[in-house]
Amino acid sequence: MSSPALPPKLDHPTLPVLKAAFPNVKFLVTEYRGQTTVIVPKERVKEVARFLRDEPQCAYNFLSDVTAVDYLGYPVKQPGRFGVLWLLLSHKHDRRLHLKVYLDPSMDTSGAAEDPALVVESLTDIWPGGEWLEREVYDMFGIRFRGHPDLRRILLWKDYPGFPLRKDYPLRGRGEREMHKKLGRESR
Repeated sequence: MSSPALPPKLDHPTLPVLKAAFPNVKFLVTEYRGQTTVIVPKERVKEVARFLRDEPQCAYNFLSDVTAVDYLGYPVKQPGRFGVLWLLLSHKHDRRLHLKVYLDPSMDTSGAAEDPALVVESLTDIWPGGEWLEREVYDMFGIRFRGHPDLRRILLWKDYPGFPLRKDYPLRGRGEREMHKKLGRESR
């Protein structure tokens, strides 16, 4: 006999501290496989991040990763098409916490145009180690980080015609492979 699925325990020690510090902010919290994610309104992400770093009860002193998710075609409705995640670590308390912001595009995302709705605050002034990580999210998803000290492509060339980790980007590309001269062994 299988046991019924238990609801997640949202007992992460940071949650009551965060709620007490921001009583007027509506946080959403999820837990999956022991990892807690706090979903923050994009207008408040910088303020919340600074609090999580500076508050001694939190002390999230290390940004381990920045990434994004494209929820296009996802079977469960999400608050926005794109999710931007900051994965935080507190060495002092030996805790991990994920911050997440949802963004919805305001225009067709299949091209290379920069969408004014796909912008979120850079957190590089809080965690300087996020500079290249935010650049990677920009390069792959086209999500821009306001206030980033050097936001430019990091993996692809400057005029690359799109953002390849968006789900509406063609699997075979848009001719990038065909634009280059083919070299054989004899062409040295």
